[in-house]
Formats: sequence, C-alpha cells, structure tokens
Amino acid sequence: MSDPRPAYEQDRAFASTLARGLSVLRAFRAGDDGLTNAQIAERTGLPKSTVSRLTFTLGCLGYLTQPQRADRYRPGPTLLAMGHVAAASLAFLDPAQEMMQALADRTGTLVLFAVRDRDKVALMRTWRPQRVASIWLEVGHRLPVGGSSSGLAVLGATTQAEFAGLLEDRPENPLDGGTLQDLRLEARAQLVGQGYTVVRRDLRHTRTISAVSVPFRSPRLAGPVAFSCGALDDVLPDDRITAEVGPALRDTVARLQRLVGTQGSPAWPGTPTD
Repeated sequence: MSDPRPAYEQDRAFASTLARGLSVLRAFRAGDDGLTNAQIAERTGLPKSTVSRLTFTLGCLGYLTQPQRADRYRPGPTLLAMGHVAAASLAFLDPAQEMMQALADRTGTLVLFAVRDRDKVALMRTWRPQRVASIWLEVGHRLPVGGSSSGLAVLGATTQAEFAGLLEDRPENPLDGGTLQDLRLEARAQLVGQGYTVVRRDLRHTRTISAVSVPFRSPRLAGPVAFSCGALDDVLPDDRITAEVGPALRDTVARLQRLVGTQGSPAWPGTPTD
C-alpha cells in the first residue's frame, strides 16, 4: 500500500515535529476569539495530547499566548512580530494598497490578495469598498484551488515544476470530476485569451459569489499569487465581469507589475509545458 503522505514528508530530512507545530499556528483564523486545545486538535487532525505539548512549547517561546481565558490560546508577540517582518518583505503591497482600494471603490467589489497555502489558496489581505455594502471574507480564509477564481488564476500561472509541487500537497479535484491538469489548461486559455480567470459556475466552492482573478508574480515569492474582485451574483454578473470588472482588475495588476519592475510581463508562462 502506498504512503499517502506527500513525498517531501517521507524524506528523512523532513522534521515532522516542526511541521506539527507549524500546523498548530496555521489553525488560527482572523475571527477567532482564541482556540482551545480541543479546537486546535479538530482543525489540525492531531491528537489532543500532541496539541497540548505543542501549544505549551509555543506558549513558552512567545508564539502563542493565554492573556485572559486560561483554556484558550491566541497568537503571541513572537508570531505577530514575524508576521510584520514577512509582510514588510513584500514591498509590492505598499503600492498595491492605494491601487486596490481605488479598484474596490470604483467597482463596488471586495478586492482580495491570495497566496497558495499548500493544497488551497489563503486570503492575505482584503480591500472593502467605501460606502458600499460588500461580501465579507476574513484574512486567513482558505479556498480550494479548483473551486475559486483565485485558485484558478494561481493554477493557470503555474509552471510545470510549480504544478508538480502543488500536486504533492494533494489538492481536491474539481467538483465536476475532472482533473487539475485539465483545469490548469482551461485557466491558462482564459489568461491568454482575456488576461483574467473566472471559475465555472458548476465548479464554484461558494455558489452565490461571483469573482474574477488575475495572477501576479514577484521575485520575492516562489510562485504566482492572485488579486481578485468578488461580490454577490447580482452585483457581479458575468456580463459585468466581461465588460468592466475583469478588464479593470487586469489593467490594475499590469500597472502594479510595471511599477515593481517586471515590465508588465504576464505572470503566466508562454506555454503549459514551461
């Protein structure tokens, strides 16, 4: 029987205890009012006894804290400091701030910045339109690669080597029973043809929300990331994506690419075999 773990986890150099500790940190979401060991165990799939040892250790080192309710852990000062360092290293997010907020205000959509997080894509920053009601998604919210426009943009922009790395993390197959390779080719065709991706309605993870996404590359990141515009279906129907929001997002991301010194070249390779 084959080992279900990714190949890198089977490597002798892989530190499984460190990986478990990091999975505890990844369990926290922006809207959490702290997490108990039982809740962390449920989210990570780790035994509660293992979680108890890991949270104790992470608490001692400042990565987690128990400020008021002794049974609940929250991100600690060491983890927060590391997050600020990581965010500061992504220099393109500074000019993106004004550009994406302006795009959110102009289109009345929620603008998102998402990165691949192992088998899914995770929201790292959002820009809500001013004076307009919009959908609300938390930073840290994770979406399936094959069921979201953000994931589709990342998938379509992957090189062959990056795609092989994605498959190592065993992402879910598309809801229509197809393969991620087929979906990658579909996403690449959308990027070449129109410069943005829209996930098919029958593949959507969230059926009531429409979204459009454009991939972006930075020399500070190992793979493509995505900027997206999303809203409820009645606010962002298909014809509005095609006529207005999709081209506006595409042009905004292209301006950002030029601004950070990549000459506005597409974030995706020339052919699917690259």
